[in-house]
Amino acid sequence: MKKKVSRRQLGPLRFGLLGLLIPLTLVSTAQTPPSTGEIHGQVANVHALAAASTTSSTGMATAATALAPGFDVARFEMMAQQLTLGERIPGMALAIVHNGKVLTAKGYGVTDVSAPQAIDSHTVFRLASLSKAFAGTLAGLLVNDGSLRWDSKVADYVPNFHLSDPAATQRVTVADLLSHRVGLRAHNAFDRDIEGNADYYTVAQKLSSAPMTCLPGQCYAYQNVAFSLFGDVVFASTGGFYEQAVDRRIFKPLGMNDASLGLAGIENSARWARPHVRSRNGWVAMMPKPTYYRLAPAAGVNASISDMAQWLVAQTGHRPDVLPAPMLATLHAPLVSTPGEMRAGWRRDRIYSASYALGWRVFDYSRHPVIFHAGAVQGYRGMVALLPERDLGIAILWNSDSAAPSGLLPTILDQAMGLPPQQWLDTPLDTSDLLMADSPQPANDSGTAASQATASPR
Repeated sequence: MKKKVSRRQLGPLRFGLLGLLIPLTLVSTAQTPPSTGEIHGQVANVHALAAASTTSSTGMATAATALAPGFDVARFEMMAQQLTLGERIPGMALAIVHNGKVLTAKGYGVTDVSAPQAIDSHTVFRLASLSKAFAGTLAGLLVNDGSLRWDSKVADYVPNFHLSDPAATQRVTVADLLSHRVGLRAHNAFDRDIEGNADYYTVAQKLSSAPMTCLPGQCYAYQNVAFSLFGDVVFASTGGFYEQAVDRRIFKPLGMNDASLGLAGIENSARWARPHVRSRNGWVAMMPKPTYYRLAPAAGVNASISDMAQWLVAQTGHRPDVLPAPMLATLHAPLVSTPGEMRAGWRRDRIYSASYALGWRVFDYSRHPVIFHAGAVQGYRGMVALLPERDLGIAILWNSDSAAPSGLLPTILDQAMGLPPQQWLDTPLDTSDLLMADSPQPANDSGTAASQATASPR
């Protein structure tokens, strides 16, 4: 009798085969971060094949990256619009790019329920943990420059960095920071201190007392404080501040003209979306809290949906003048397994295996690799996904703690892949392939419900 293989077992097997071809996409050993398992590189081959077959000599999309029949951008736009009706959510924005072309980048709803202005493509949102991909990307650019290596030791650049194990302190690399493999036992170590308005540098010193569960590079625990040590590494290796480096190396070259970092950055934007939380009488607009802005690499970026469209174009390989293809393959290559990401909502039903790369999550989404991250901080939520096989990028931003828009992402992915329809999204539209949102509470990036307004920017 043949042993039955479950769908969750098929994902790692398939990705293992893809990983055999990673040398095709990584041209420099300095660009390749140390891997702790066989899953490293499982997405790189998809990037290479997509890049090679994205366009024909006439610039038209080829069959290799064509979207499934019935993919209807206007329909997704209508869904987004419907989500803002009847004060279900104050506002949101949606961007979809395909084969390097922006199919849509629009805003819906209002910036502030108490002084409503329409959200447009240049309205700025707080990105929370979507910021982590910018940190990983900056690291890749510095590795390309020769300013850093992925295996550069953090302690060589940040003398005040200490873990509870002195030997472990000397082992932590740049790649470990950016893939949450520092070795700490607790996820989100000392986030409560940050939420309590503590200074970043004071909290970072507490890492010396944090219990460890493994040697650096050997296990996963999601961090914000430890992740943000990368900002100190940037200063020590380049002589410039992290915020300036992101602006100079990423925002300006990509034409992300509304993007900024920090609280002052969003407040000085020409138009920006206020965060909203629920009250007995409906949505209440607030001012953004400064807390997680102090962790710039982990949660410091602000951007409009127009900016995010350009970010998607670049991350899908269509701005090699700024983000070279081998670097993107490295950034998107899984380094450590994160099975906890498969336990809730659409992830439970669609994700067969999950990993973390360098500022990105990597999912086996019904046997299709998807590069993903989500962000959540008081009054803001966001999700970004890249589908390399179809050369597709999606960004969704909204200015409230609602979970309702989260179902839009799997709805779009399913239709792009031609998967059997599921009812992920609760909208008034009379459609047969939409369902209730997966959770009545806002979901954070780990797939768990965020019960407090001061949710970590996961």
